[in-house]
Amino acid sequence: MPTIVLSNFNLVCTLLGGFIIVFGLVSHLVRERAYISEALPSLLFGVLFKAAGLFRPDGYGATKEEITREFTRLVLGIQLVLAGVQLPAKYLQLEWKSLFMLLVPVMSTMWIASALIIYLCIPNLRFLDALIIGACVTPTDPVLSNSIVKGRFAEKYIAEPLRNIISAESGANDGFGYPFLFLGLFILRDTGPTIAKDWILETILYEIALSVIYGAVVGYVAMRTLHFVKERSIPHFLLCCTSWNAPEAVPTKILNLIDDESFAVFVFALALFIVGTAGMVGTDDLLACFVAGNMLTWEYVLWIDWFRVETIEDSLPSSLDLILNVAMFTWFGIVTPWEEFNTHEIPVWRYIVMGLAILAFRRLPAVLLMYKAIPTIATFREAIFAGYFGPIGVGAIFYLLVLLETLATYTQTERVLYIAQTAPPVIYFLMVTSVVAHGVSIPAIVVGPKLPRTLSRSLTQFGTLSVRKFSTFSTAVSVEHDPVARIARRNVVAGPSNAGGSSDGDELEDIVVVDVLNYGTTKGKAGPNGPTGPTGAVNGHSQVDIGQEIQF
Repeated sequence: MPTIVLSNFNLVCTLLGGFIIVFGLVSHLVRERAYISEALPSLLFGVLFKAAGLFRPDGYGATKEEITREFTRLVLGIQLVLAGVQLPAKYLQLEWKSLFMLLVPVMSTMWIASALIIYLCIPNLRFLDALIIGACVTPTDPVLSNSIVKGRFAEKYIAEPLRNIISAESGANDGFGYPFLFLGLFILRDTGPTIAKDWILETILYEIALSVIYGAVVGYVAMRTLHFVKERSIPHFLLCCTSWNAPEAVPTKILNLIDDESFAVFVFALALFIVGTAGMVGTDDLLACFVAGNMLTWEYVLWIDWFRVETIEDSLPSSLDLILNVAMFTWFGIVTPWEEFNTHEIPVWRYIVMGLAILAFRRLPAVLLMYKAIPTIATFREAIFAGYFGPIGVGAIFYLLVLLETLATYTQTERVLYIAQTAPPVIYFLMVTSVVAHGVSIPAIVVGPKLPRTLSRSLTQFGTLSVRKFSTFSTAVSVEHDPVARIARRNVVAGPSNAGGSSDGDELEDIVVVDVLNYGTTKGKAGPNGPTGPTGAVNGHSQVDIGQEIQF
């Protein structure tokens, strides 16, 4: 007899798939109009998922920590290759001064500031312990940074050089978090000259330098190979097995050895390859992924930005990236130790003070003090933006798990055990704080000032208007047969438009037909030759005839 099987796998597929479907149906409204990335809704969905008791993360054989670490490695590897690909050709070479300032003095200041805040807010920690924990939240997160520097808000309000440097910094400093973390761990474990020896040999040379070399080599070979198979010129007679008698002047033909589908997923395959191979030899797979991604756009003979130009219109990488990000932050919502955010030893107010202090003082003061030495940050306003939007996310959780794995190999003293016990709730709380704060900041900045005016207009016109939105261009709408416009036929208004009939570019996002008894507006472009009407302009907008088709 058929039975209902509520297994972990069935529940995860059902709920995660359902959430992605629902989110996808309103994704344009959420991401492009409200400027909210997928991280915050996914985190909240994970919280509800866990609160309902529908998922048991320990039921997969491996521990939550093992699953989380490998999952974060996968997501970060893919994100970092994408971050490298999206940068202009030779960007790391051309903007080395800005990157050096952000990765060395700014990042070092962020490390000290984070450690000091954690030290002051969390009791019974030594400053070295706080330095170890603070190293996990020092790097900016490429997943959350990517949502800030992409999309309609970024293209409209953020200068391209600033977007590029934020993306490049978040990609590089995730790999540069290792020196800060392991310097503290080596001081905790070793004494004397052994500290410097292990840090230089194991971390600086093996983890950092080797990963940069490995990523550059793999990325360059991948770029050359991909270009070879994409546009390979070969003798024409080789394409036909019957052409044995080749002419003296052998014509050539471009043979495309790779299909479009394989070309589109090449970045993901490269990320998987680097994560796996770098992980096997124990070097920094995150930094290698970022360097390899940027090498794909490196100059190749006459082709500049060849791979980036070829894939710039391809939506498949962004789609797969969206699915991974939704799954990742949903998982975070499930595994976050919410119950540990308010204990007898560390009450919740300490976490709140720590989170607010991290948002205010971890990064912003350092960028404001040093921005004049960073060529790509041109103004004080750009420095404020770059200083505030340094989110904590997937990278922090990854470094937390590296920390716990390393501490498990140490002698289990009381101090080591306390660090291992204190670090998870601290870092998870800071991750949640950053996701929420940075997730609502842009909507508050953009939508907030418009809200009182919108509400006031709505309340003033309440009861005398009805609104209908259209968001598809190149569509004809007959006003005469429109059931909404039939309410007040004489006051269907379209505009504003210029003499040529076109509207301001910012007004082309939505077409809103508002019909009221005395006043109404439509934002958008009316007709190929501009709106017409016998009564002229009304409140700066042009009136249209009843029955006239409005192209938008």
